[in-house]
Amino acid sequence: MIDNLKKILNEDQDPKAIEKITAKLENLLMSNEEIGYIAVQKKPAVTILPDSIVVTNKRIILCKPKNFGLSMEFVDYDWDDIESSFVKEGILGAEFTFNTKSDLTLTIDYLPKNQARKLYTFAKEQLDLLKNPKTVSSITTEEKPDETVVYKEVVEEVATEEVTNFAEIMPSTFEDSQLDTTASTERKLSELSQDELFEKLQNYKKLLDNGLILQGEYDNLKKEVLSYM
Repeated sequence: MIDNLKKILNEDQDPKAIEKITAKLENLLMSNEEIGYIAVQKKPAVTILPDSIVVTNKRIILCKPKNFGLSMEFVDYDWDDIESSFVKEGILGAEFTFNTKSDLTLTIDYLPKNQARKLYTFAKEQLDLLKNPKTVSSITTEEKPDETVVYKEVVEEVATEEVTNFAEIMPSTFEDSQLDTTASTERKLSELSQDELFEKLQNYKKLLDNGLILQGEYDNLKKEVLSYM
């Protein structure tokens, strides 16, 4: 706060008036609230108790001395409630005016022009922050898209011998083959020629070599085929 007041006092404010105002405001400021600027009236006639206007990062505070300086009236307006602000310069100083969203207009006159300009600049910055808030993440960090690692599974191909007529000659299990009636099996094999029986025997051998049937299953199938050759 002391650094801010040093800047303010460079604008020709009365140090005594600033001291009185800050002493009164010390217990009125909220947590994380900082004074941005203080403008004090300077009327043509000698004014012992001038009005002043204080702007903080949270609100505008109007300070009006009462009872010959023994007390002071404070009226504040949050930045959320303020619609706009204006400055009008004249021969004897400047007027700072702001409008609230409830159509209330308040004016502090006889302000030194340089103070009114600083007051207006600070008010403008606060109103712009409300309209266009800036998040720290959008300024200091840059979001990066998630990197997805794709793993490809390599399957080694093993060359196998081709088995023909697989659906016809491949029984599900040895026990299932026993379910076929003897007459049905004989009829099917009896209808085949010698070349077809030999081809079927070769297919049974390929099934055995590829581990698709057991040795016992192959022996039984071979025996059946040989009986018709």
